[in-house]
Amino acid sequence: MPLVTSKEMFRKAYEGKYAIGAFNVNNMEIIQGIVDAAKEEQSPLILQVSAGARKYARHIYLMKLAEAAVEDSGLPICLHLDHGEDFEICKSCIDGGFTSVMIDGSKFPFEENITVTKKVVEYAHARGVTVEAELGRLAGVEDAVKVSSKDASYTDPDQAVEFVERTGVDSLAIAIGTSHGAYKFKGEPSLDFARLEKISNLLPEFPLVLHGASTVLPEFVAKCNQYGGKIDGAQGVPEEMLKQAGKLGVCKINIDTDLRLAMTASIREHFAHNPGDFDPRQYLKPAREAIKNMVKHKINAVLNSSGRL
Repeated sequence: MPLVTSKEMFRKAYEGKYAIGAFNVNNMEIIQGIVDAAKEEQSPLILQVSAGARKYARHIYLMKLAEAAVEDSGLPICLHLDHGEDFEICKSCIDGGFTSVMIDGSKFPFEENITVTKKVVEYAHARGVTVEAELGRLAGVEDAVKVSSKDASYTDPDQAVEFVERTGVDSLAIAIGTSHGAYKFKGEPSLDFARLEKISNLLPEFPLVLHGASTVLPEFVAKCNQYGGKIDGAQGVPEEMLKQAGKLGVCKINIDTDLRLAMTASIREHFAHNPGDFDPRQYLKPAREAIKNMVKHKINAVLNSSGRL
């Protein structure tokens, strides 16, 4: 089975009122942990690569690891570019074998966002690749994406309809209160579900995407801090809110920070108990297992528990 696009995944997710997990990957252990979890749960899967991850691990290595994941698991896996900043990086990923790309033109004025998104859509669709875009801006920091709270803006529902109609994009990332990174809320967590519901009603059967959707699971934050970390005040999106979003047209939920925390907490704990270890396999093996267990939890608690293969 080759890598697949997100099109069929999203159709089933929308009908079933659940979301597909889109997990950011950076190396072999992270990919293996995610894929092993999805294989055990018989869940479809999106592996996504940021520009930073692509620069760190290199395109060819990530491509071959994704292909190995398909061969090893037999799962339908979509390989997606996360936050492509311009046409050139999207084109490079399309030409290099990715089956889905995101063009993030949210930093541009509305008309310019439409222009660059439409250009990517036309190139991608001619080659059988699906495209995600973004309207509205999420606050926070993730790799090269840095948006201050004053520059963040929620998605306008009427603009969303016009944007989708004029670009022909396959899915749309919307801003309803989530943010990138580990510090998503200073007070009580809150998402604008009324806005989400309005967008979903105006765009029936159209897949929406939620970025910045890690829960920042407290047990991983506590473990990191217990073993020398300094992640005070970290707070993410409660899992019940994510489940509700999946019932309102959100077909893809992005998870990155939870992966980082699970891996880092495991490695910190290992070194605290085994200070003499220096073989990377000794600490990366339990880190891989921590990622696997976290992803299994996410699939069952938040994502596509009703969307088994």
